[in-house]
Amino acid sequence: QVQLVESGGGSVQAGGSLRLSCTVSGRTFSNYVMAWFRQAPGKEREFVAAISWSGDNPYYVDSVKGRFTISRDNAENTVYLQMNSLKPEDTAVYYCAAGFRGIATMPWEYHYWGQGTQVTVSS
Repeated sequence: QVQLVESGGGSVQAGGSLRLSCTVSGRTFSNYVMAWFRQAPGKEREFVAAISWSGDNPYYVDSVKGRFTISRDNAENTVYLQMNSLKPEDTAVYYCAAGFRGIATMPWEYHYWGQGTQVTVSS
């Protein structure tokens, strides 16, 4: 059974930074494409960033390009999301996801999900 556990969420003022972590257990982490999604109240779950098994091809939604960085450490079975220059519109529950289909932006293309971590950005 694959388990994903996120950590690192919290409350921060606009312009601040947070680093999210997601640790995977249960299967070979390096086989997965890893991604971060987010969901704000009343909105659909939104793709944020994804990274291939090798870490060579990060992909971002336009709204976070230049501010967020996704990375992974296969030795530690962990994927990270460094979030800088945070804005109030970044407020959401952030979820990590694991999949096999390559870099993808739709939630149904990922097989495993974490429980989510809250990120709140105040103005």
